[in-house]
Amino acid sequence: MNAKPFITATLIGSMLLASTAFAAGGPRNGDGGGRSADTASSGDLTTIEVSDLQFMREEEKLARDVYLTMDQYWGDRTQVFAQIALSEESHTSTVDYLLNKFGVEDPVVNDTIGVFTNEELQALFDELVAKGKNSFVDGLFVGGLIEEKDMRDILGAINQTDERAIILAYSNLLDGSKSHLKAFVKVIEAQGLTYEAQVLDPEEVELILHDESQIED
Repeated sequence: MNAKPFITATLIGSMLLASTAFAAGGPRNGDGGGRSADTASSGDLTTIEVSDLQFMREEEKLARDVYLTMDQYWGDRTQVFAQIALSEESHTSTVDYLLNKFGVEDPVVNDTIGVFTNEELQALFDELVAKGKNSFVDGLFVGGLIEEKDMRDILGAINQTDERAIILAYSNLLDGSKSHLKAFVKVIEAQGLTYEAQVLDPEEVELILHDESQIED
């Protein structure tokens, strides 16, 4: 399914800007003794770090692809899917920068919407799209589920790396997912409904939704 022309054009611009911004990454350690971007390679990472980067690359693409697809169904009722899809394009480009920085193979060999190398993510995309197209509300709850899952996976990946550049990037993705969840919940509540946690602990979701200190992604 092709994205709407104006969304596609904006996504391309966002991708280029994100790649340029992250090209200014610094050394690994705050004392200046870490290796620079010029010397980093996949051999410097653990197998887990490499696997997490590749998974995160496609997981952010999944979010983008689902939201672009949902916008095709429900874009006449809300701009939330289109707006967050733009952010997710930036996120997947951020991880792509890290793949290039460390010389890790990019799992996205086909950037077509809905196409994934990871079989788990391929099945999840198909499942979420099938659910989200059932109704506008289902689509919104799919968005919430994706953002909660992203946060769980990002936190897990942060706990398995000591690379400064990776931790910084993951932290930015985490902040973005928090803002995205709040955006979906706002639209859900506007329908007269109450949002309940789908992946994270209810207490965690409540803290996120009532945190007024977050910077919008």
